[in-house]
Amino acid sequence: MLQLLSGEQSMAELYRKVTSQMIGSLEQQFLAATSRAFERDADRSAEQERIAELERMVGKLTMQLEIAKKASTWRDGAPARNGRWL
Repeated sequence: MLQLLSGEQSMAELYRKVTSQMIGSLEQQFLAATSRAFERDADRSAEQERIAELERMVGKLTMQLEIAKKASTWRDGAPARNGRWL
């Protein structure tokens, strides 16, 4: 590139130096980087799905706990916290 800027070589001479091997190497690097990018997206999607599943489980367990609390106060014959019977 410096030869081009300094005028030692023309653009055509510089292009001739670029070989198919160099282009092949760049292509392989590009394809490897691209596949890694898609793998990361798949990992993130799996992580997001797992997070959503865990959030659903927490919600379900919270509801079950509230039901169990209400059932235990009813079974004991005591009024609920707000003074009303269940």
